[in-house]
Amino acid sequence: MTFYILKRCLLFIPTLLGITLITFILMQSLPGDPVQGMVGERASPETLVRIRAELGHDRSLPMQYIGYLKLLFTGELGRSYYTNRKIAEDLYQKFPNTLKLALTAMLFASVVGIGIGTFAAVKRDSIWDRLVTLISVGGISIPVFWLGLTLMLIFAFYIPLLPPSGMGDGSLINIILPATTLGTFSLSYIARVTRSSMLESLSQPYINSARAKGLPEMEVVLKHALKNSLIPVITLIGLDLGSYLNGAVLTETIFGWDGIGQYALEGIMKRDYPVIMGVVLFGSIIFITMNLLVDISYQFLDPRVRVKK
Repeated sequence: MTFYILKRCLLFIPTLLGITLITFILMQSLPGDPVQGMVGERASPETLVRIRAELGHDRSLPMQYIGYLKLLFTGELGRSYYTNRKIAEDLYQKFPNTLKLALTAMLFASVVGIGIGTFAAVKRDSIWDRLVTLISVGGISIPVFWLGLTLMLIFAFYIPLLPPSGMGDGSLINIILPATTLGTFSLSYIARVTRSSMLESLSQPYINSARAKGLPEMEVVLKHALKNSLIPVITLIGLDLGSYLNGAVLTETIFGWDGIGQYALEGIMKRDYPVIMGVVLFGSIIFITMNLLVDISYQFLDPRVRVKK
């Protein structure tokens, strides 16, 4: 296990280098000039030359990329073209907001998704099973922006129970709508995967053995069937959580949530290359870490899963 974790951690370096290279090439291939966008169309050629020299845009592309790597090795992610603030400091301020939203959304999706998925498997081919299937298909099909605006319209205007947008003072009431909007998609997938995995587990011989021993049905379902059905569910939860921690752009924008997603969108709209590359690199580290944690969790969920030494 220790060797496996160490090997995965060492793979971080070439993976992140590849991500920085691809991101850098994509940024440079975009049409337009970010310096021109910063100073406006009426700026003099001398001003453009001076700003390009200050930002390092007067150097060749390979030299610009090498300079960016040198900056990364010092622990910096660069500075914003527009605010001149350090990208790392902005991410440090905004990540807790995204983390709070992501964990709340995933907690909602996991608890409800696993619950209704298990219930549907136990009530297979009943009206409840069909209802859960309908809810799952609907949750997957509804666009996030439409769901967010609909929930906002219903619960903030027609039935004014929740604030429509903003983080307020950080109280729980402000996160209900964005977390519900963000978590509904994952909830639907989790419910479907849980139902399928539970149906497979409930058909195994060890379930019949547990029932033959006289164990209560609740214990058979939760302790024996559900535990052995969690590996694909945990995989889905880990990947979705890693995606949410990168910033939910649509959800954060709709509800005015000051997180990484909204920060990334602002960088994209302004063509602020350091912000975009910093967010991508930061999100990549989070996503790779979440994959590693998911792989490690397999060892505790299912003893049949062993990492080859």
